Amino acid sequence: MSIEKQYQKDHTLRDRFIFLIFSLILVELCLSGLINNTREGAFERKRQEIEQLFLSVPNRDKARNSSHEFSKKPHIPGSQRDVILAKRILQFFQTELGISPTEEVIFQAGSPESRNATLQLTAEDRIDQPTAWIDVYYPELDTPKQQSVQVLNQDGQIIWTANLAEEGDPLDEDAYSSRNDVPTWHYYSADGEAEGQLVYVNYGTKQDFEALLSAGVNLTGKIALARYGEVYRGIKVENAQIFGAVGLLMFTDIRDDGHITAQNGYATYPHGPARNPSSVQRGSSHMLYVYPGDLSTPGYPAYQNSSRQEPSNVLSIPSIPISWKTARALIEESGLYTNSTSDKVVRVINRVDRAPAPIWNTMASIPGRISDEVVVLGCHRDAWVLGAADPVSGTVSLMEAVRAFGALLRTGWKPLRTILFTSWDAEEVGLVGSTEFGEDFGEWLSRYAVAYLNVDISAAGPRWLIYGTPSLNDLIQRTAQDIPHPTMEGRTLWDARHDKGFEKDCIDTQDSRPNSTGIQMLGLGSDHAVFLLRLGIAASDQMFKGVTEFDVPYHYHSIYDSHRWMQMYGDPGFHKHIAVAKHLGLMALRLADSLILPLNTSHGASALDDYLTRFDGRMTVETQFNTSTNFHGLRKSIHTLQTASAEFEREKKEAELNFHATFAGNSPSFSSRIFDSASSESYVLPYHPYSGWLILHPNSKCQQKVNDVRSRILSDEGLPERPWFKNLMVGPDREQGEPESMHRFKHTNIFELPVGYEGAPFPALSEALQSGNSKRVEYETQRLRDLLEELSVKLRS
Repeated sequence: MSIEKQYQKDHTLRDRFIFLIFSLILVELCLSGLINNTREGAFERKRQEIEQLFLSVPNRDKARNSSHEFSKKPHIPGSQRDVILAKRILQFFQTELGISPTEEVIFQAGSPESRNATLQLTAEDRIDQPTAWIDVYYPELDTPKQQSVQVLNQDGQIIWTANLAEEGDPLDEDAYSSRNDVPTWHYYSADGEAEGQLVYVNYGTKQDFEALLSAGVNLTGKIALARYGEVYRGIKVENAQIFGAVGLLMFTDIRDDGHITAQNGYATYPHGPARNPSSVQRGSSHMLYVYPGDLSTPGYPAYQNSSRQEPSNVLSIPSIPISWKTARALIEESGLYTNSTSDKVVRVINRVDRAPAPIWNTMASIPGRISDEVVVLGCHRDAWVLGAADPVSGTVSLMEAVRAFGALLRTGWKPLRTILFTSWDAEEVGLVGSTEFGEDFGEWLSRYAVAYLNVDISAAGPRWLIYGTPSLNDLIQRTAQDIPHPTMEGRTLWDARHDKGFEKDCIDTQDSRPNSTGIQMLGLGSDHAVFLLRLGIAASDQMFKGVTEFDVPYHYHSIYDSHRWMQMYGDPGFHKHIAVAKHLGLMALRLADSLILPLNTSHGASALDDYLTRFDGRMTVETQFNTSTNFHGLRKSIHTLQTASAEFEREKKEAELNFHATFAGNSPSFSSRIFDSASSESYVLPYHPYSGWLILHPNSKCQQKVNDVRSRILSDEGLPERPWFKNLMVGPDREQGEPESMHRFKHTNIFELPVGYEGAPFPALSEALQSGNSKRVEYETQRLRDLLEELSVKLRS
C-alpha cells in the first residue's frame, strides 16, 4: 500500500511518517553540506545546473537539417505527406524521450485508446514513463477541383484567362519543383461561379466599401478586387457579400513591402530579397471569428462517426487569391485602369469538394511527480506548401526543445509537473487540430492544464515579438533575459524586441509604447485560441518577424516560403530558431519545476484597468448612456480584484520563502492558503535528481486558485452570437477577425495594429458599444462586474 493511502487511513501514522522522512532528509542535507546560511542556495545551484544543461542542447546544425527535411515537399492537411510527417514526429518523440517504438499508437479520436492516452496522464494509476501517440480526427476538408479567372467580351466569349499558378525558378529547387503541387485557392471558400464587372475595393474593409458607396459606385453584382492587409481575408469576403458583390479576388500588393522592392533596385526572389511578383498568398476565407475548428462540429470533437451540422461560419460567394503580377494584368485586360468599374465582365470559377477526412495530431508526454498539473507546448505541423517559416521554423524550435528535455531525462531528472508536447494538424485551414483536441478534452484541460505555450512561425525576420496573457508576463520577461541574443554578444533575447533592418543590424533603443511591457495581447491567430479564448488557460506565442520598411518581405503561404529563402533571408545561420527553442523550452521547464506556479494573477488584474481605459469615449451619441457612471462600478470591481490579487501574490511569495526556510530549520509552518498541510492529499517525496529535495504537494491549493481565476473569466453563455468563445476578458474582434497581418508583415508601426491582431479586450462589452444599444452595454458591464467580484472573493478565501 502506498504511503499516501496509508496516510489517508491513519492521520496519526501519516504525521509520524512525515516527521520521520522529513528528519532523515534534513540530516542528509546537513551531511551533504547543502544547508548553509543561504536558505535557497542548494536549490538555486541545482536549478542552475539543470537549466544550463537544458540550454546547452539546442543545436543550429540539427535545426537546419530538420528544417530542410520538413520543408522539402508540400504537406497540406490530409495529404499523404502530412501523415508521413506526423509519423516522423512520433518517431522523433519516441527516440528523444526514450520511448519504445510500437505500431499500436495511432488511435481514432474518441476511441478508448485515444481517450486513455490523454486521461491517464493525470490518473492515479498513470504510467510513470514518457508516452507518445497520434490522435486521428475527421474534420471536413476541401479538395480543390478548378480555379479560374477569365475576362469576357460583350458576347460572353473568353478573351483572357489569368495564370493563377506561381511560376517558380530553378534557382530555388524546392519551390520550383512544387509550383504545381498546391493550387492557389482559398480554403472553405464557396463552391461556385460568378460573373460581373470588376471593382477595386482597396483592403476590403467596411470603411472601404462605404467610401465606394458614398462615391456612387454600385457594388451589386460586381466582382470585388481587394489587396491583402488590414483585416482577415474572411472579413473581406463577408464585407463583399454584405455590400452585394458576387465574388472576390485578393492579391498581395508590393506597395505594402516597404523599401525592399524591385522598384528600388532590389532583385526579386530567388535572385534577391524583393518579393517575387508571381507569389500568391493562399489561406482560409471563412468566418473564423465566429468559431474555429471543424466547420461541421462546432463545440464538440470531429470523430469519424460524429453527427454533422450545416456550417454557420462559411460565406456564399467564391473568392480566389491571385498574385501581384496577375492582378496588374487583370486590371489592364478588364479595363479597370481608368474607371471605378471595369469595362469588361470578369468570371470567377471556384470548384471544390468538401468532405470529412483524417488529420493527425502527434502527442508526447513526460509524466511529472505530481499528477494533477500539466504544462502544454505546441506547434502545428501542416503547411500551405513548403512552409519553411510557417510552421516548419516553429516545429524545428519545438523539436530542439524536446531534444533538451530528452537530455535531462537521461540524467535521471523528472519534472515536478507533467509536460505534454503537441504537433497539431490542420491549423492552416482554421486551427482545426488544436481546436478538436480542446473540444475533446476541454474538461480535462480546464482542470489540469496550467499553461499553453505556443509557437508557430519562430523565424521569418529580425525582430522578436512575444504575445501572452498578463499572468505570464514575469515568466516571459525573466526567461528572455536569461537567453542570449541570437546574434549580438552582450545582449539578451529580451533586447531583440527592438531589432530591425535587413541591410544592417541595428537596435531601436526606444520602445514606441511608453510604459509598455513589450508583451502583446493574444488574438485568434494560432493554436492557442481554444486554450485561451474558450478554456481560459494562460497562453503565450512568440516569433521573429520583419516589421520595418527595411525588412525583407515574407512570402506568406507561397511556394517561396522555402528552405532556401529561410537560409538566405529568414534566419541565416538558424540562430533565431535556437533562441526561440531555448525560450520556449526554458519557460516550460520553469513552469514544470517551480515549487509554486510562476503565474502572477496581479498582472492580469492590472491589465483589466488598461483594457477598460481603451473604451473611453467609445459611447455613441445614440446610446444616450453615461459612460463614466456605468464604468465607475466596473472600475471599482477591477480595483477590488487588484487588491485581492496583490494579497494572494504576496502570500505565495511568503509561502515559498517559508518553504525554503523550513529546510534551514527557521520556519515552523506553511501558509494554509497556499499549502494545505492538514489535507489528506499531502505527502512528501524525494525529488531525484535534486538529491534530498522535499516535495510537499498540498492538494495543490495554489493551482486550485489559478483554476478559479480561469473559470471566473469564462461565461457559459459566451459572446453574443458567437457562443463558442467563452472568455469575457479577451477575444477576437468581429470587425477584425484573425490577425492575418501577424503574418503579412506590412511595414507600418508594429505597435499600431488592428484590434484583432492583439486581441480585443472585453469582447462582449466591445460589441455592445459598437451596437449602440445602451441596455446591452449595461448588461455586459454588469456581467463583467459579477465575474470579477466572484473572483475577488475566491482569491481571499
